[in-house]
Amino acid sequence: MTRGLAVLLCALLAACSEGDAKQKKDEAKAAPAAVPVTVLEVAQREVPISFEAVGRTEGSREVQVRARVSGILEKQLYNEGDSVKAGAVLFQIERAPFEIELAQARGTLAQELSRQDLAAKEHERLKGLADRRAISQKEADQAASAASQSEAAVQVARARVRQAELNLSYTTVIAPIGGITGRAQQSIGSLVSPTNDSAVLTSLTRADPLWVRFALSEPEYASVRNYDAKRVEVKLETADGKTYPEGARINFAGSTVDAQTSTVQMRAEVPNAKLTLLPGQFVRVRVTAGTRQAIVVPQAAVMQNEGGRFVWLAADGKAVQRPIKAGGWLGNEWVVLEGLKPGDPVIVDNLVRLRPGAAVTPSATAPKKAG
Repeated sequence: MTRGLAVLLCALLAACSEGDAKQKKDEAKAAPAAVPVTVLEVAQREVPISFEAVGRTEGSREVQVRARVSGILEKQLYNEGDSVKAGAVLFQIERAPFEIELAQARGTLAQELSRQDLAAKEHERLKGLADRRAISQKEADQAASAASQSEAAVQVARARVRQAELNLSYTTVIAPIGGITGRAQQSIGSLVSPTNDSAVLTSLTRADPLWVRFALSEPEYASVRNYDAKRVEVKLETADGKTYPEGARINFAGSTVDAQTSTVQMRAEVPNAKLTLLPGQFVRVRVTAGTRQAIVVPQAAVMQNEGGRFVWLAADGKAVQRPIKAGGWLGNEWVVLEGLKPGDPVIVDNLVRLRPGAAVTPSATAPKKAG
């Protein structure tokens, strides 16, 4: 009897083991639990047509201040980095040699004027004698020629006086434009000359208004060109992420496309009265050329793989990948150019748990307004 009980117990244990194995197999075959997700039914709305580019600032006018005569640099009459007005005196070059040259030129002019007066009187006297046939016509002609030569000599002497005056004025180096002064390139006591590297004394940059150079791709440039240029908005963002308060305007657009980068060079002008921006500074440029109807989705909903950007849709309780063509950012959203149509349920959370065909339990969320 004991043996019969043992056999019965073994049979019961085997049946239980088979039941547990079958239950585990059934559970393994059962579908995984649905992923709870939030969906957004997308719709078209009006969004700005905007493009971003990296730009670099430069002075609206940039000039080199040069020595125009040779001499010893005697004085520097400005502080480096100062803002000066046009006509302000920056340097003084030794004047004495040019004052002497001017005095010599004026003396020569006085001599030539005296000779001209004498030649004119001689010509008038001999002309009267020639009319009475008291002298030969040859002598009268020679007197007329001498008077003409003396007049020409006076003109040359006057030109030399003017040149000497001009050279003397060049010893006072003034600012040709108003702007910010640069570092002095030559030290006091140096010999400067307009014919070598010592000619450059400093530089001047007009920083108000300031120019910003940047480039747009061919499609972006086409959008800007087809829009009213006076209504194109240009905003700048500095390196610290702050928006520059003054708006800019485009004042130049290139007429050719760069063959290497397929971009068109652009330039904008921006007021800079407080000199907040400095020439040579990098800024982010946002160009807005009107509006258009487009679909936008949260940036978090857009993913990317080797095939490009895509979003997840909730279709018939399953997750489906949908490739898209994305445009620019709009606040914390992304403009979708192709791949979606109004009413598509885009999944906006739990994206890392999704796989193609995975079961999802969607719950709706209200669409957001444009950022």
